[in-house]
Amino acid sequence: MTTTAKPEPQTRTLPAWTRFLLPILLLGVVLALAAWVARPDGHLHVIFLDTPGDAILIQTPRGSYALIDGGSKPSQLTLNLGRRMPFWQRSLAAVILTQGDGERMPGQVAALARYRAELALAPPGVPESATAREWLRLLESQDTPIHPARGGERLDLDGRLLTVLTAGDGAAAGMVLRLDYGATSVVIHGTTGTPTDEMLLPAAAQPITALAYPWQREIDTPLLAAWQPQAIVFTSAYAANEPALHTYHERARNGAALYHEKLDGTITLISDGRRAWIETEK
Repeated sequence: MTTTAKPEPQTRTLPAWTRFLLPILLLGVVLALAAWVARPDGHLHVIFLDTPGDAILIQTPRGSYALIDGGSKPSQLTLNLGRRMPFWQRSLAAVILTQGDGERMPGQVAALARYRAELALAPPGVPESATAREWLRLLESQDTPIHPARGGERLDLDGRLLTVLTAGDGAAAGMVLRLDYGATSVVIHGTTGTPTDEMLLPAAAQPITALAYPWQREIDTPLLAAWQPQAIVFTSAYAANEPALHTYHERARNGAALYHEKLDGTITLISDGRRAWIETEK
């Protein structure tokens, strides 16, 4: 009896070029998925970043970005931006510096080392310092126009209006800003107090959606009573010699919802132009 040996199974090897093509195709799928996840959602996002000092990132409904201040810790600011902006986004529609101090400028300098700014807006009389010189050098290297802010001035961010309510004078007072999108209005007020409030009070006839306001400032003021903010996001850059000592309960007695990055992490106000809501990281 004879037996016939079975033929050895033949193994097929893929052409060499497929070994390079498949990883490229896989990478393309991953990048496309990341782009889809990071696409603009048609809403305005005002993101109060969890970083020492003050730093606010604005994302317009069309997907442009603007940075207000930057906080005092550069590494934390760049980490926050990397988490909040698509990896391919390498530009900012504007950088706005409300005060040229160590609680706002260092992080913005770090952002300018990574992202090109199309426009810079700053109060008059930014104080001289090594950080300020680096801020100017980076903007000049990018050919970014630096515009001294004036009260009443408006900046168009993809159709969303950012208004300079008052420009102040460098680190002594700084800027107060208002961002409007449909029925939503957000005021950023991190300045030192009474003289600025008196300037703003005559025009504060309409209630606002949200207010960014220093934790250490007095909460019971005529200006806040006129604005009647629905939400207050407390900021940490301003330090008073004798801080106003209020509990959270006392601060909430006017009915505003209260937020603080030390309790809530990064705080994001989202608006579709008709209504607004707030999401927190913690």
